[in-house]
This record gives sequence, C-alpha cells and structure tokens, in this order.
Amino acid sequence: MRPLFETLEVTALDSPDAPVALNVADEVPVRLVFNDIFPHGTMMLTPDDLEDFAFGYCLTEQIVQGVEQIRSVRVVDEGDGLALHIVITGERLALLLRRRPRAQTGHSSCGLCGSDDVPTPEDVGCAPLAWGGEIAAEAVRDALHALEACQTLNAATRMVHGAAWADSQGRILLIREDIGRHNALDKLIGALMRAHARPSAGICVLTSRYSFEMALKTVRAGMEMVVAVSAPTGRALQLAESMNQTVIAIARPHRQFVFCGGQRLVGR
Repeated sequence: MRPLFETLEVTALDSPDAPVALNVADEVPVRLVFNDIFPHGTMMLTPDDLEDFAFGYCLTEQIVQGVEQIRSVRVVDEGDGLALHIVITGERLALLLRRRPRAQTGHSSCGLCGSDDVPTPEDVGCAPLAWGGEIAAEAVRDALHALEACQTLNAATRMVHGAAWADSQGRILLIREDIGRHNALDKLIGALMRAHARPSAGICVLTSRYSFEMALKTVRAGMEMVVAVSAPTGRALQLAESMNQTVIAIARPHRQFVFCGGQRLVGR
C-alpha cells in the first residue's frame, strides 16, 4: 500500500526560524482499464480503498447496474501511478464500448468532467426513490457529532473530503476519504455495494457541498437521505426534489437546514 501522506518541514511567514512539521496528503494518477482492452481514462485519487472506488464509480457512471456485473477488480502498481483493471460482464462491456470516448484524464473531479453531455433530471437513468421509513432528527445530529472523529486521514492532513454512512440510529458504520469529494463518495458507494448493504436504509453524510454531480451519484446509488456539511446548489436540489430525496445541508451538530424531503424526518 502506498503512503497516504508525507511529512514536510515548512516555515511560517511570521516565524521563519521555527520549522514546523506538516502532513501533506498524496494524490496518485489511477488508470481505469476495463477487461484489459479498454482504457477509460485516468483519475487522481488518494491511494486507498481503490477497489471500493472501482465498484462505486462503475455504478454511479452507469457502467454497471449492480454489483453482480463486476467480475473482478485488480490494482496494479505502474511506478509513477496505479491502474485499476476492472472486469465487467460482456453485455456491460459492449455498452461501454459503444459510448463515445470520455477523455477523462488527470483530475480528481466529478464524473461529468470531460463528458460530452450533461444529464438532466429527466435522464438520470433510474426511478424516483421510494418514500421509505422515517429517520429521527436526533440520528442526523448524532451522525454529525461523530463525523470528525471518524475522519482519520483528514485529522492528519486537514485537506481531504469524507463521505460517511450512518444507520438509522445515527451510528457511522462506514467512512471513506479522498482528496476529491466525488472520489470519496464513489468509494463509500462501492463499499456499500461490496457489503451488500441497502443504501436506502440510512444516512449519507458528506463533508463537502452538495452539487449536481454529487446528487446524481447518490440518487443512482439509491440513497434516500443526504446530509451535507456545506450548501447545496440549485440544480442539485432540483434533481433531489424530482427524485424524492431528502437533503439536509449547511449541517453542523448544533443546527441543520432541511431543503427538501422533510417527510422522512421525525422528532424535529
């Protein structure tokens, strides 16, 4: 496993004679190769939980529709970078090969970057979310209280995003971190897929803003409730409302704002 950060000796402008040791998170180019024949592009990622990323990315980019369509994932060290060799079913590979090249090269950004088309709420590619069980507002607060303590890499570097999964009681069961907020979310979704967990049965908690491409990923993953530390965008809310998703944002342990889908909350 590659180191996730390195420690550098730096100086502050106001005290140049007193060096300080600071940790800097690494980012690594990761090539995505499907069935050993189709290079899909290169992403910049924090080099851990890469198998989770592969599963989540394939689902949220609609390369596959479920975990059973991914046969295997292999991480290969290529010296300056890594490669994710992903084997998918022949049917899904044929559909992928019919897509136009995405030219996804060298970024840690969202699944829309480098794409020819921007999806609209009308072509998300999945049905609206069901109005499932209710979740207590106190569970949302409990998850937010627990979030920081779960962010181990961010505690060391203060520079990575987190995507966490809490159960209906507000207990954080999974968390994934990455320099890219979209990558962290894909890692979390992939971890849920591999665990055969039900994304609709809990709370997705994000340390970032909730933009359209983040909403697209969570909706495609079947996440009914999302809590974001920062604000949502208008386009993200348009998508969330049309897909029956609950969005709570600008969320801190002491105060949260419900933007849509408040029917799922009880005990506010």
